[in-house]
Amino acid sequence: MRKAKISRKTAETEISVEIDLDGTGAYDIATGVGFFDHMLDQLSRHSLIDMKVRCAGDTHIDDHHSVEDVGIALGQALAQALGDKRGIRRYGECVLPMDDAQVACALDLSGRPYLVWNIDVPTAKIGAFDTELVREFFQALATHGGITLHLDQRHGINSHHIAEAAFKAVARALRLAVEVDPRKADAIPSTKGAL
Repeated sequence: MRKAKISRKTAETEISVEIDLDGTGAYDIATGVGFFDHMLDQLSRHSLIDMKVRCAGDTHIDDHHSVEDVGIALGQALAQALGDKRGIRRYGECVLPMDDAQVACALDLSGRPYLVWNIDVPTAKIGAFDTELVREFFQALATHGGITLHLDQRHGINSHHIAEAAFKAVARALRLAVEVDPRKADAIPSTKGAL
């Protein structure tokens, strides 16, 4: 089916995520964190993965739990929707320019989570959003999605552009990686026979 629904409830957040890997990039996002919603909209639109995300979190404290826990739930949903990963391309990459910013993403849906983070966001805030949470989101996504994820900033002076370029680069790389390879649609993309 290449679809998944995840619900996650803790003392800090209550989250539901629905995704369709074979979508059109339709999104319906409401996390209570405006800038983060904007970034998730980009992630869905440019990956062509349909996403519905709802989060009620303790934003009266700060946005950390909401952002991290959505990353956890979205990673779990990706892993569930991919199943045994039969037929996928597995690897994806993108070099994404956005005005002054350029971010390169390479990822492997390997089942071996690892984050390489060479992103330097020059300000502590984008509006009311803590920029350190961009890394927290991708760490949670990689860990719970079983993704080897490399993000490298090549240029950038504007914090909004750098963060958005990172989300869009990951989106475009994910789009490639989750696609079914028509030449090997019945095979696990590994010499081990399992991912």
